[in-house]
Amino acid sequence: MAKPVSIEVWNPSGKYRVVSTKPMPGTRWINLLIQNDCRLEICTEKKTILSVEDIIALIGDKCDGVIGQLTEDWGEELFSALSRAGGKAFSNMAVGYNNVDVGAANKFGVAVGNTPGVLTETTAELAASLSLTAARRIVEADEFMRAGLYEGWLPHLFVGNLLKGQTVGVIGAGRIGSAYARMMVEGFKMNLIYYDLYQATRLEKFVTAYAAFLKASGETPVTWKRAATMDEVLQEADIISLHPVLDKTTYHLVNKERLAKMKKEAILINCSRGPVIDEAALVEHLKQNPMFRVGLDVFEDEPYMKPGLAELKNAIVVPHIASASKWTREGMATLAALNVLGKIKGYPVWFDANRVEPFLNENARPPAACPSIVNAKALGLPTSKL
Repeated sequence: MAKPVSIEVWNPSGKYRVVSTKPMPGTRWINLLIQNDCRLEICTEKKTILSVEDIIALIGDKCDGVIGQLTEDWGEELFSALSRAGGKAFSNMAVGYNNVDVGAANKFGVAVGNTPGVLTETTAELAASLSLTAARRIVEADEFMRAGLYEGWLPHLFVGNLLKGQTVGVIGAGRIGSAYARMMVEGFKMNLIYYDLYQATRLEKFVTAYAAFLKASGETPVTWKRAATMDEVLQEADIISLHPVLDKTTYHLVNKERLAKMKKEAILINCSRGPVIDEAALVEHLKQNPMFRVGLDVFEDEPYMKPGLAELKNAIVVPHIASASKWTREGMATLAALNVLGKIKGYPVWFDANRVEPFLNENARPPAACPSIVNAKALGLPTSKL
C-alpha cells in the first residue's frame, strides 16, 4: 500500500476533486477551480519528482482530474488508477508531453491537456540570453570577479564575439524559432539562415522589411536564406539555435559528425529538448575546441548532465528555465487548470491552442472551453465554435 503524501486542501466541500502534484505559481488557477465547485488538493511533499506510487496515493479512490508535471511518468499505471477513481482529465503544466503515454490515456478515456501558446516569447528570450551570454563570456567573467582575480583592465581579458553582422542559424523556424530569429536579427543586426521543412513566410517578410529599413537609414541591410539542408546551417552560421520537435527523426540530431561541420568558434544553443543533442559527443567536442561554446537549458538525461559537462568553462548550463518568467508560469498553471476544469464540466475544446489570450485575461471570465487537449480527436471531443 502506498504511503500517504502531504497535501494542502482548498475548498474542502467542493463537488469535484482535483489534484495538483505540485504547488504552481500564482493564485488565479486556484481561484478558478474553487469558484467552480472544485475541492483542490495540492501535494506539498518535499520531493522534486514524485514516483508513480506517490501519484497513485494522491489520486486515491475518487478523483475527477489531475494537474501534473513533465517530470512525471504518466503511463498505463497512472491512467488506469485515475480512470478507476472516476477521473477523465489530466493536464501537464507544460507544452511538451513526452512524459505522457497518450495511447494509454486514450485506452482509459482520459483527456490529456498541455499548455501551448504562452511560452513562445519567454523561451525565445532565454535562447537569446544564452546566445549573448556565451558570445560575451559573461559567466566566466562573473566567476572571475567573484573569485577576486580582477586586478585591472587587460587587452585580452575575456575577449568574446561581436554579434552584429554575423550569421544566426535557426533549426526549426516554428513559433519559438521564428521569435528567436526576430530578436537576434532586429536586436543585433545579424543575418539569418534557417532550416525548416516548411517555409517560414512571415519570418522572411519580417527580415526583408527590416533590411529595407536599414538600407533606407544608410546602414548595411541584413540578409536571410532558407537552407536546403540542416548541414548548410551548421556550416555557415556563427550561432545556431535548436528549435525542433523531439521525435525519432530528431533524436541526436546534433551528433559528433554534425558538430565537426560547425565553425571552430561557433555557439550552439538548445532550449528545445535535451535528446536533440548527443550530449556525450558534445562534451568531447567542447574539450577539443575550447573556443566553441554552448548554452543549454535542457539535457539528454535530465536532471543529470553527462560526465565532464559541468567542469567545462565553454559550457553555460541552466536548469530548464526557458518558461520561467512570472507571466508565463502563472499562465501555464491557469491553462492546465482550465484544461482539467473544462473536461470535468463537459466543455468543448478551444478551436486554436495557440491563441489562448482570452484564457489569460484576468479581468474577464475565461471561455467555456478546454484550452488544449492533445488527444481530443482520438476521444471524439467537440471543438468550440467561439
